[in-house]
Amino acid sequence: MKDYHFSKIEQAFLQISEQQSITTDIPYLIVENFPQLGFLTALRFIEWVQNNPNGVISLPTGKTPEFFIKWTQHIISNWDTDKIQAILKRYDIDGKNKPCFNNLHFVQIDEFYPINSKQHNSFYYYVNKFYIQGLGLDPAKAQLINCNEIPLPEGITYSEVFPEGKVDLSLRYREAKNAFEVIQQQSIFAIDNWCSEYEAKIRAKGGIGFFLGGIGPDGHIAFNTRGSDHYSTTRLTSINFETEAVAAGDLGGIEVARDHLVITIGLDTIVYNKDVTAIIIAAGEAKAPVVKDALENTPSNIYPASVLRGLKNSRFYITQGAACRLDDMIKQYYTGGEWNREKTERAIIDLCSRLYKYGHHITMDDLNHDEYCRLIPSVNEETVPQVQQTIEKKIHKGMAGESNQRFLHTGPHHDDIMLGLLPHIHRTLRNETNSAHFAVLTSGFTAVTNKFIIKALEDTLHFIDIGQVQMLKYADFFESGYLHKRDKDVYHYLIRVASCEPKELNRALSHRLVRSIVEIWQIKSKEQLIAQINEILTGLKSIYNGEKDVPEIQKLKGMVREYEEELVWAHYGIPTRQVQHLRLGFYTGDIFTEQPNFERDVKPVLDMLKKIDPTVISLALDPEGSGPDTHYKVLQTIAEAVRYWKKEKDLTGLRIWGYRNVWYQFHPAEANVIVPVSLNAMSNLDSAFTNSYLSQVNASFPSYRHDGKFNELAQKIWVDQLKTIQLLLGKHYFYQSEIPRLRACHGLLFYKEMSVDEFLINARELQRSMEGMEL
Repeated sequence: MKDYHFSKIEQAFLQISEQQSITTDIPYLIVENFPQLGFLTALRFIEWVQNNPNGVISLPTGKTPEFFIKWTQHIISNWDTDKIQAILKRYDIDGKNKPCFNNLHFVQIDEFYPINSKQHNSFYYYVNKFYIQGLGLDPAKAQLINCNEIPLPEGITYSEVFPEGKVDLSLRYREAKNAFEVIQQQSIFAIDNWCSEYEAKIRAKGGIGFFLGGIGPDGHIAFNTRGSDHYSTTRLTSINFETEAVAAGDLGGIEVARDHLVITIGLDTIVYNKDVTAIIIAAGEAKAPVVKDALENTPSNIYPASVLRGLKNSRFYITQGAACRLDDMIKQYYTGGEWNREKTERAIIDLCSRLYKYGHHITMDDLNHDEYCRLIPSVNEETVPQVQQTIEKKIHKGMAGESNQRFLHTGPHHDDIMLGLLPHIHRTLRNETNSAHFAVLTSGFTAVTNKFIIKALEDTLHFIDIGQVQMLKYADFFESGYLHKRDKDVYHYLIRVASCEPKELNRALSHRLVRSIVEIWQIKSKEQLIAQINEILTGLKSIYNGEKDVPEIQKLKGMVREYEEELVWAHYGIPTRQVQHLRLGFYTGDIFTEQPNFERDVKPVLDMLKKIDPTVISLALDPEGSGPDTHYKVLQTIAEAVRYWKKEKDLTGLRIWGYRNVWYQFHPAEANVIVPVSLNAMSNLDSAFTNSYLSQVNASFPSYRHDGKFNELAQKIWVDQLKTIQLLLGKHYFYQSEIPRLRACHGLLFYKEMSVDEFLINARELQRSMEGMEL
């Protein structure tokens, strides 16, 4: 291993990780999951501050630094306690030298433009709340990006000169067409000058001494997106789709993100001080490609983080998933520990993909010349056929029928179950000896935009006005009637889908909205209902996109998502009573959600398990915490409920189906069940998604991997997974098969079936790694 001059903290974590080799120019440390990432980063930050009490720091915003912030606050606030002193001693940190953050100089990394600095979703607000106030930094020593205070010509405000927040940067280079464009052009130049002054202030401080940042899906650091000049400085600039998609959650939808520019420090700003400690943190398999590009490819504008290679103190702190594509880690995977079936499968499948060669064309020379295939014990001409047979068994298991089963399909969010398992679920529902329940564990209200709910409420007022919400006429409606006939709302909607009456779809939604409003606000008359809807509309129209809703609006939006989930499963004959809406309390809509606890979160799941008594439980398997934070918190909640249930009941026959969807995928060697997906199944997915997820059809919160609906991305993943297996088995295996399902196969769905004990072992590893992190 190269001499990277690791700090004491880094040396300690390097020993814990048991990394055998690091060959990249930028060293990296690997931890098990997202929470541990924050723990390591907090300790390294404290270590650095002890040595640089007057230093210049620049820290990230968003969800990425959640556990860094929580751990830093927790350690400083409890510095003198036995528990914290033990942690400090364990990692060789001077427990007597409590760092004082008040002397640090803070530099804000980036900000949307334009945005009101008072908005809770502005980075200016975030920095003040979590760093200035949260860590006790001196505001007088903070260099911040306050859009409200960036001076524009003639004292005008950004809202006056840039209507709807749209800034046309082409005015930098073209002639203004009218007087208003002249003012806009002058304003852009004024912002450019402000950015230059911002850069000069950083350099006057000697540059940044401690930089902590995440890495985006395109490889961006700060808002320096793919293609950014390595010599770039602070500037007003546009961002690409991937970054817009990530920002959509902060700004209230992709349509809002597309209208905004950003102010960001440049890549040269970060590396100006050649002694800067520059740390990039990344979690999850989704980040693995950009981590590999940054660490292993030749420095290039295509890989923004590769600019850090010129620094002696640059580091990547990453989870195992984020590290999984690095050459070092691939080598360690194959050479460490005992050889097993999964290694053989992975080596052969990856060889076919790497050579782009069908399995039946792989030769002994190919195997013997491959770095990892030649490690297969007793590798011979039967090795590839044996792997082919193993994969065939997984496919046949995916086609095997299920009878007399009680399925409980769970999802962290609405649409997770559908995107993870729909073709397989549909197949099991065709057998009438099976029964199925569906449970979404969080409300999901953050996915419903104000624009959507405003339009739906205005439609509702219209239908009430023309007398088409007839249930309002029932004598007992406002007493108890609103609680009944929810299946009728669902049927009303789907029958209008069948009869191609789009206007009636809006009316069906309005019926469910009326029931929800009556329930939430305890409405007692038609007049009160109309007044309440108008009050809601007034409130929604007065707030900014992305603002946290009041609890009643959160509940209303969540009930829209619940209606959508009921619509999906009603396609397959599932009544609303078999679709559970748990609304676990840790999901609050805050930037950082709480950790689950027993009474509020685990007990409702445990009660549901006892009531349904499933023989199969499906769940989103995110053992590392690599997807949205809700995923691993829901996983731990379910695991804890199963542990308690296991104390009361013999769960020997209970099966756990771990699925993955658009956020992260299984390697074929990891999954033990492979399900063929037909064009008909893909069509069903598209139809059910488009007709059911009303608030998501226009993809206000799309994946950064696809500018469109989530079901289209799921379909693409299934097709890509088929292509991988086709290389191993040959295309003829499918289209020449004697089995109709294989001949009709145009995609493959992977999942992992586990016993309860196998599942709890995986979940316990995450639980153990999070011990002490309930801060």
